[in-house]
Amino acid sequence: MALISPSRRLRRTAFSEGVEAAGVKAYTVYNHMLLPTVFRSVEEDYHHLKSAVQVWDVSVERQVELRGPDAGRLMQMLTPRDLRGMLPGMCYYVPIVDETGGMLNDPVALKLSDERYWISIADSDLLFWVKGLAYGLHLDVLVDEPDVSPLAVQGPRADDLMERIFGSSVRDLRFFRYGYFDFQGRDLIVARSGYSKQGGFEIYVEDSAIGMPLWNALFEAGKDLDVHAGCPNLIERIEGGLLSYGNDMTRENTPHECGLGRFCSTQTAIGCVGRDALLRVAKEGPVQQIRAISIDGPKIGGSDRSWPVTTEKGKRIGKITSAAWSPDYETNVAIGMVRMTHWDEGDRITVETTDGPREATVHEQFWI
Repeated sequence: MALISPSRRLRRTAFSEGVEAAGVKAYTVYNHMLLPTVFRSVEEDYHHLKSAVQVWDVSVERQVELRGPDAGRLMQMLTPRDLRGMLPGMCYYVPIVDETGGMLNDPVALKLSDERYWISIADSDLLFWVKGLAYGLHLDVLVDEPDVSPLAVQGPRADDLMERIFGSSVRDLRFFRYGYFDFQGRDLIVARSGYSKQGGFEIYVEDSAIGMPLWNALFEAGKDLDVHAGCPNLIERIEGGLLSYGNDMTRENTPHECGLGRFCSTQTAIGCVGRDALLRVAKEGPVQQIRAISIDGPKIGGSDRSWPVTTEKGKRIGKITSAAWSPDYETNVAIGMVRMTHWDEGDRITVETTDGPREATVHEQFWI
C-alpha cells in the first residue's frame, strides 16, 4: 500500500501524539490534516463504539470564526436555515449553499454571542468562501480560523467518562446545546453532539497546548470503562444515515436532494445567498434524493468510486456513494442518490458494484 508523505501541508493536530501511541492504522486527508479512520479494524472499532466509549481526534473539524457587528448577518447569508431563534448556548446543523443552492458544506454552527459564531466545518475550504463574501460586501466582521481542536467522546458510556472529567452537570446538557466546563483552570466549550448515533460529546479545545493533557486525562479516567481511541466509523455512520460531504453530496447537490429540506427555512431565511434558487427547488421538488439502500448477497469490497444504480433494464437512475457490510444487520448497507422513479420504500434496483452487479432494495429510513 502506498504511504502518505508528510509535509507542512498536512498539519499535525493537538492530539497526534496520542493517536499515534494508540496504534492508528489508517488515515484520510481532511481539511489539510490527518483524520484517523482505523485503529484495530473497521469492524472491531464498530462493535466497540456501540458497546463502550471512544475518544476521537476530530481536530480536522476546523472552525471558521465570524466575529464583529455583522457576524449574524453574514451567518444568515451562508445558510437557508432561519437563524433568528438561535441563542448563545445552541448548536445548529446548517447546510451552507452557494448562489445556485448547491451544497458547499454541512457544518454545525455554534453561537457564542450575537457578534461571534464558530462554524465547525466538514471537508472543504469554506473559509475562503466566507472571507470572500465578507470582503466583497464590506461587512464589519473578522473571518478567521482560530486555534480550536475538537475532541469527541462517543459511545453509550460517554456520559460516565465525561462526568469524571467535567463533573455531574455535564450530564444535563441537552442535544445540540453546549456549556462551559473547567479543565485545569480553563473554560472549554462542551457540546452534546458528534458524528455517531451512539450518543456523546464534542469538546472544543482552545489552545493546542492543553490537547494532550486532556487526552491523557480521559484515558486515565476511563480505564475501567474500556475506553479506546476511535474515529468516525464507516459502518455505523451509514447505518445512521450520517452524510459525508464530498462523498455523499457535493456542490452539485441541493439540500433538498440530500434529504436536508427540514433544515431549510427558505421563505423566512432572508439574506441567504442561495435563497432564490432554493425557493424554485422547494416549489418544484427534487428529482433525485438520498436514500438508504440494502444490497443483496455476501460482503462487498470497498471502493473509492461511486457505483452506478440502474433499473432491471439497465437504465441509469442514480449512484451508490457509500457502502459497507453491517455485522449487526447482516447485509450490505449503503447510501445512494436515486431518481424519484425508484426512491420509494421497497423499490428494487441493480447496483454495479466492484464485485459485479447486485440486486438491492431502497428504503426511506436508515437503520439507526
